[in-house]
Order: sequence, then structure tokens, then C-alpha cells
Amino acid sequence: EGKKSTGEDMAAHVGASRTPQEVMEHYVSMYIHGNLGKACIPDTIPNRVTDHTCPSGGPLSPSLTTPLPPLDISVAEQQQLGYMPLRDDYEIEYDQDAETLISGLSVNYDDEDVEIELKRAHVDMYVRKLRERQRRKNIARDYNLVPAFLGKDKKDKERPAKRKITKEEKELRLKLRPLYQFMSCKEFDDLFENMHKEKMLRAKIRELQRYRRNGITKMEESAEYEAARHKREKRKENKSAAGARRGREDGKDGEFAAIENLPGFELLSDREKVLCSSLNLSPARYVTVKTIIIKDHLQKRQGIPSKSRLPSYLDKVLKKRILNFLTESGWISRDAS
Repeated sequence: EGKKSTGEDMAAHVGASRTPQEVMEHYVSMYIHGNLGKACIPDTIPNRVTDHTCPSGGPLSPSLTTPLPPLDISVAEQQQLGYMPLRDDYEIEYDQDAETLISGLSVNYDDEDVEIELKRAHVDMYVRKLRERQRRKNIARDYNLVPAFLGKDKKDKERPAKRKITKEEKELRLKLRPLYQFMSCKEFDDLFENMHKEKMLRAKIRELQRYRRNGITKMEESAEYEAARHKREKRKENKSAAGARRGREDGKDGEFAAIENLPGFELLSDREKVLCSSLNLSPARYVTVKTIIIKDHLQKRQGIPSKSRLPSYLDKVLKKRILNFLTESGWISRDAS
């Protein structure tokens, strides 16, 4: 208002040819931002007060004690929570006895310096408790905890439907719940969105690397490759299902279902099939072990020293079972086992 009246007085002094706005703009441009202002007004104003308070949002920031707008809940829900909307307070607050720190304080003219400092320390402790109380309110408001407690999470209902959250992500969110107080709700959502994006990119990279290993260098070639791969997997599934069904029809109840589609199954005798199935050993591995054992046995009988070259996947139990079986079947003599 002072600037407006000054502009009007100057315009009246100049005459009716200039409006108050034009007079004000001319004064600012010529005398403040012009050469006169540059010469008279310093670039840095000395003795300016420095703001030593914490940045906004920090642990001791003054903004933490700024009251929030009241919650949009019904009167019955306010009574249920003990919420007072005009004060944005609850009947039971965090650290309910915080006020006892200053309730008995009084400033007396005969207080000594030590007593004054002690009272100041009490006030500082009280202010810190108030800030912590307000910080917790802000977290509850940011994460929409009150509507969630009342069973009407409006924020999630109004939010557009996004991707489906997996079970692993739900478990991770529960594990990271103690960290919610250090991040805003948006930052936490962005974190999980970025983690999901990273997972998708890693899967895409693995897919492209598989294409390269199979000689595919263009994306238009990948569609044909994927179609062929899908047909192979479908054919393999149908073959496995047919084999299991054929085993059930033969009355075996799928006795060899786990190994009958593996390479080398047709080379085994019925007893060897039972042995491999009981040991959970693939036919190819059994044939390899059988060949090595028989070859070592023949070299020992001929007096040729030989070092056992049994594979690493053959433990002592498997070796003993296979040796006993080969001995009972007559492949090797009993003294060799």
C-alpha cells in the first residue's frame, strides 16, 4: 500500500500524462536497477542474519512442527480415534507425558545461571519431543495410515490400477517396513518400481543373450525362433505325458516315469531300470559307471595296474550298491567288489 500511494503521489506530481504504474516502473529501472542504484546499493548486504535452522524436512526442521490440514473423517470416526480436528491432535499422543518436562518450570528473578541453563535444557528436550510427535503424524498422513486403519483406504482406491504386486515383493515390503519412516511414500513406491524395472531389464538381457548364442542377430528373427522353441517344449511335454500315461496303462503306475524319457533308458535291462529308479540315477550315468567298473576289473585280472577313474557324482553308497548289483549279476567276480 505504501508503494502504491508513493506511485500515485509521483504520478500526480508529474502530471496526468503518466499512470502510477508507468511512474513506478520508470523509477525502479532508472534509480534502483540503473547506474545510480548500482553505485549506491552494494551487491552483498553486510550484517544480514544467517539462517542456522535445519533444512526443510530434516530431523530438526521447523517445518516438522507445522500443523497439517485436519483429516477428512466422520464424527463417529473422530470419536473412535479420539481425534480433535481443529487442533489436529489426539487424546493420546506419542510420548504423552512430554509436557511434564516444562509444566512445573517458572522463571524467577533470583535464578542462578545453572538453574537457567537447566530450564533451557528442559525446554529444548520438550521441543524435540514435539518435533518427533509431529514427524510421526506426518509419516502417518503420508502413508495414509488412518484411512487404512478405518478400513477405507481412499488413496489406493483413487490411484489408477498399476502392475500386479508379486508375493516376493509383498514379503520384501513387509521386511522393509521399519525403513518407511526415513523415506516418503512416493520415494518408496519409486524404489519398488525401479526394482521391478531392473528385474524386467535383466530378464530381457538374458533373453537377448540367448538369442545371440543361437545365432539370432535381428529382432524379426526372434519371433520364428520363439515359435519353434514353443513347439519343441510342447512336443516334449506331450511326450512325457504320453509316456506316463502308457506306464499307467501297463500297470506300472509310472514306476519308471522319472527316467524312461532320459537317454540310455532303452539300453537297460529290467533289473537295471529298477536299480536306476531306486537310486535316482540317470541311465547315461549308470552306463558310464558300469563301463568304468567292468573295464577296471578286466585290467586288474590281466595284471595291468589301473587307477580308479570313477566320476565325482558317485558317492560311497552309490558305488557300493552298483558293485553289489554287478557282482550278483555276474558282470564282475566277488573278490573285485
